[in-house]
Amino acid sequence: MAPAGSKNAKKGILERLNSGEVIIGDGGFVFALEKRGYVKAGPWTPEAAVEHPEAVRQLHREFLRAGSNVMQTFTFYASEDKLENRGNYVAEKISGQKVNEAACDIARQVADEGDALVAGGVSQTPSYLSCKSETEVKKVFQQQLEVFMRKNVDFLIAEYFEHVEEAVWAVEALKASGKPVAATLCIGPEGDLHSVTPGECAVRLVKAGASIVGVNCHFDPTISLQTVKLMKEGLEAAGLKAHLMSQPLAYHTPDCGKQGFIDLPEFPFGLEPRVATRWDIQKYAREAYNLGVRARKEYWENLRIASGRPYNPSMSKPDAWGVTKGTAELMQQKEATTKQQLRELFEKHKFKSAQ
Repeated sequence: MAPAGSKNAKKGILERLNSGEVIIGDGGFVFALEKRGYVKAGPWTPEAAVEHPEAVRQLHREFLRAGSNVMQTFTFYASEDKLENRGNYVAEKISGQKVNEAACDIARQVADEGDALVAGGVSQTPSYLSCKSETEVKKVFQQQLEVFMRKNVDFLIAEYFEHVEEAVWAVEALKASGKPVAATLCIGPEGDLHSVTPGECAVRLVKAGASIVGVNCHFDPTISLQTVKLMKEGLEAAGLKAHLMSQPLAYHTPDCGKQGFIDLPEFPFGLEPRVATRWDIQKYAREAYNLGVRARKEYWENLRIASGRPYNPSMSKPDAWGVTKGTAELMQQKEATTKQQLRELFEKHKFKSAQ
């Protein structure tokens, strides 16, 4: 990054947003790279940043060419506890530090090919789901933050949180850097998994120090905007201001319950029939802009796309998985999932399917 004050210095994220610019981020790396054979479905961890850096670099570059203003480091689930969870020995083989460092270097290289910013990202942790203390959970975020500070990312994102309590802890840990912090929850209109409303979630995140708040990754564009609208109303009622952010799925999820698409029977291998078209995304972008998320002409804007898929059901019945913090299935363990644990899980799903 060019030194502050030089004529090549890039405008920061808040400077851009405050001037009314539309900021478009990248995302969906684990799904995109899994489809390309570089990420293992299930763990969804980002060791490809070390093992296949050319694949990660190419995906960043594609997003840059498509118009992204932000290169988010491929550090989704790159915390030490996630990298060693349930027999996934990435932390032991490679180390979380190497994953985070490589992801920062790749994102910076591609960002500097254009006028893009680099955002260092953290996400929810097995430590929180295993009921560890605030101090222990914040230590996980601080380990990643140390790398982000050494690599001088432009701003920070706390993303993919199902519980606002943990998201607040993440924001507080990241805010200590002095860099701008964005925070997104993977929630719908019903709120987080402890039933904290979207409006209250937004208020808590802003009070914790987030300058940008919103949603990501569990619901489609339509439902995500409903949730952002509730967040906006909550902030206005509390007399608080923040920039709004939305990173929805590119899948349609009208039949999803509180936990979003991870609760669908099609998750994660049968989601392709739900893929949103570029026209769906264009409509979403216009509605998001009108809402205040600073994310062709009449024929394309009003075009209604037919799916052309005969005999397909229009909805699915979600599995109603319904697990959250403290549930036995989510407790942290370094050993691989045992055969007995798998049998119990399959029996549970068989019972639900028979109902």
